[in-house]
Amino acid sequence: MPSLLHIDSSPRANSVSSRLAAAFVKKWRRQNPAGTVIHHNTSLESIPYLDEATAEAFLNPSVVCVPEPGSTLACSDRFIDEFLAADVLVLAVPMWNLSIPASLKAWIDLVVREGRTFAFTESGTVPLIPSGKKAFVFTARGGAYPAGSPMRALDFQQPYLRAILGVIGITDIEFIHAERQSESPAAAVEGLALAERALEALSPSCAARLERR
Repeated sequence: MPSLLHIDSSPRANSVSSRLAAAFVKKWRRQNPAGTVIHHNTSLESIPYLDEATAEAFLNPSVVCVPEPGSTLACSDRFIDEFLAADVLVLAVPMWNLSIPASLKAWIDLVVREGRTFAFTESGTVPLIPSGKKAFVFTARGGAYPAGSPMRALDFQQPYLRAILGVIGITDIEFIHAERQSESPAAAVEGLALAERALEALSPSCAARLERR
């Protein structure tokens, strides 16, 4: 049975990134009526940040420990189990201060974990997750960050997400950006329309590919 993990990270009811991700998930449900969807909104849930006990457990992955119910370590185990069970990862990510919301970073810090989702080796990091997972990332940005422009160097959102997902073995990633959302109303409408057209071209079955931006 196919499964999808849907992670929102905006607290706004009219979030553009959340709207795009929701439209994709709806499309995925139509093509996978027997599939399951797990949904979180990191900005609306109490996603814990790493504490000392959890950091120590992360630093000693060979030591078997039974986490206390409700602890940060137990939360990490639950999020990782959800992640490992999913065939498809969908992220809705507003660009905040050129990067991602802190709550989404907190979720990532609990999922990217040595001994569970990756391992350190002499030659670098090695993913521990099953191969074949795919990610779709829907973003909303105030400006535009096209290749070759001075603004490109200020984009710490897409490069970070691509790099950190790569650490745990997800390299098949589609990014769709709704850009220019903080410019004029006309620019925002145009930016959203471009993103919606790109979304329509996506195949939830993962057969289609968008040009990498």
